[in-house]
Amino acid sequence: MAEWNLLGRPGSDVEDSSTEVPPLAVDTEFSDFFASQYARLCWLGCALTGSPAQAEELAQEALVRTWWRWRLVGRPKDPGSYARKVLVNRHRSLLRRAASEARSLARRGPEDLAIPAGDERAMVLWQAVQALPVRQRAVLVLRFYEDRTEAEVAQLLGLSLGTVKSRGHRALARLRDQLGSPQLDAANSTEEGP
Repeated sequence: MAEWNLLGRPGSDVEDSSTEVPPLAVDTEFSDFFASQYARLCWLGCALTGSPAQAEELAQEALVRTWWRWRLVGRPKDPGSYARKVLVNRHRSLLRRAASEARSLARRGPEDLAIPAGDERAMVLWQAVQALPVRQRAVLVLRFYEDRTEAEVAQLLGLSLGTVKSRGHRALARLRDQLGSPQLDAANSTEEGP
C-alpha cells in the first residue's frame, strides 16, 4: 500500500518512514546536511544572481524549506537535489515577480506616476522622464531609480542586453535634448545662491 504525505500525494520521494525517527535524530541529521550543503547552495545562488548577498538569502531560504519538508513529510531520497531545486525555483519565482512589476511599471501612463516631492529640478526631470516612451522609461527607471545593472534590466524585461543599452542611450539622449543638459545630473550639481 502506498504511503501518502501531508499534501495528499503518494510519498514516492520520501524514504520509508515506517519506523519513527526521534526529532533529535532528525535535527542532528539535518544539521549535518546543512553543514555539508550550505556553501554549495551559496555558490549556486551566486552563479544565478551574481550577488553574494542574494545568494546567501536564497541558500538560507532553500535550507529552511528543505528543513520544513524534512520535518513534516520525511527526509527526501536526495536532499541535496531537493534543496538545489528549491533554490532554483525560488530564484525563478523572484525573477517572475520582478518582471511582472517591471511590466506593470512600463504599462503605467505618465499620469499614473506621482511627481516626487523635493526641489523644482527633480520635478522637471521627473516630468521629462514621464514623457518618454513607455519602454525607454521602463529601462531608465529600472536602471537608475531601482539601481539595477543593465544585465538585470535585460533579464527583468525579457530583452537582450544590446536592446537595453540602446533604449537607455536613446532615452538619455532624448532627455538631454528636452532638458538641454549634457550631464543630466541634477543631484550632483550645485546651485549658486543670490
